[in-house]
Amino acid sequence: MKIKEFMSNKKGASGIGTLIVFIAMVLVAAVAASVLINTSGFLQQKASTTGKESTEQVASGLQISQVMGMHNNSNINKTAIYISPNAGSSAIDLSQAVIMLSDGSNKRVYKYNESSYKDLTNGGDIFDNANVEWIKATATKFGIVVIQDADDSCTAANPVINKGDLVAITLNTTSFSTTPRTSITGTVQPEFGAPGIISFTTPATYLNDSKVVQLQ
Repeated sequence: MKIKEFMSNKKGASGIGTLIVFIAMVLVAAVAASVLINTSGFLQQKASTTGKESTEQVASGLQISQVMGMHNNSNINKTAIYISPNAGSSAIDLSQAVIMLSDGSNKRVYKYNESSYKDLTNGGDIFDNANVEWIKATATKFGIVVIQDADDSCTAANPVINKGDLVAITLNTTSFSTTPRTSITGTVQPEFGAPGIISFTTPATYLNDSKVVQLQ
């Protein structure tokens, strides 16, 4: 009788041990599942953010339709770069844009000057000498002339361009080397997205009646 009781007690102890091991395995699995769920959630959020930023970076940007210049018989002293957003681009804040120009020997960087702003949505001459905006566009600052802006998004204090907008970035290049047959390269680099590429060679001569020339 005692032998049977002993064997019965031994089976009970074995069952309790098995139960403890089972509970431990369940707890470990639960902890592992929790870690995996948290990790997958974090990775999903990170991937979504990265994908959105990548799409914005690739789809957004500026395109340059043309570059016009006005010369003083020796140099291009006024330059207008006509830009608009790429198709599908997000809105672009031009106050954060940087313009870089190089003639092969020197490189000049321009930032936005809020006081150098002109609204010509109703028409007008960008190269009009009466425009004080050209004077305010200095050797390190660029101005903005708004040509088309249906929703009035591009203001002096908040020069944001979006779909359908067309503006001219004005540069005072009097002190920059733009003598005849000079190769000029550069970019209009927005805060995000693809930059607009500048690449042209100045005319072979400035001795003609036309003061305004198309450079690109």
